[in-house]
Amino acid sequence: MFEVLYRTVLIYFVVLIMIRLMGKREIGQLSPFDFVVAIIIAEVAALPMESTDIPLLRGLLPLFILAFLEIAFSYAALHSRWLRQVMCGSPQVVIKDGQILRAEMRRARYNIDDLLSQLREKGYLDPGEVAFAVLENSGRLSVVPRSDNRPVIRKDLGLGSGSDTRDEELPYILVADGEVLTRNLSAIGRDGTWLEKELQKRGLTSEQVFLATYSRDRGFFVSKREGFHRKAAKK
Repeated sequence: MFEVLYRTVLIYFVVLIMIRLMGKREIGQLSPFDFVVAIIIAEVAALPMESTDIPLLRGLLPLFILAFLEIAFSYAALHSRWLRQVMCGSPQVVIKDGQILRAEMRRARYNIDDLLSQLREKGYLDPGEVAFAVLENSGRLSVVPRSDNRPVIRKDLGLGSGSDTRDEELPYILVADGEVLTRNLSAIGRDGTWLEKELQKRGLTSEQVFLATYSRDRGFFVSKREGFHRKAAKK
């Protein structure tokens, strides 16, 4: 009886420390990779707690190996956009300008009932009220309402710098952790020369940029890699 109690308490604290070491995303929104690791850890941790015939060290060893693999892959993913996409996938736009993109939904194996349910949870009864809906890697739906369905703000009342009746535009990611995304540059009708000129105005090169985005309404946004200092500017 005492051995079961001892094993349970010890493994509990070991798993708790492992989860903390693996990062806060394990507690919040899990990617598919993190979800699989969490399930395996739960199954592996239960074995030495239930069976006293398994040596404690042998029961803990798989947990340490899983934690090491998770931390190693997470660290590698910080430096590789390709690896992040392989492990976690990419967000998908399922509604654009009030129109449901059926091809994207089929690619994500996401049905219309799930879409309408998540829209209702966010207070939207009609997809026509939505400018953009993005299915995130975690399976959650991010919604950007059309301009005529947004809450009233100071700018709408003429208390800010003016009002803008255009629908929201999702910003295009042009540079991610020093990597130039040429597909997104083409989507906004620009090229690498234009990007380098914009960065040179700010005394930067693409290798020095942690994140650079562009949208028609917000303009050009740059976040430096060193210390993640931010600066934004309108074109």
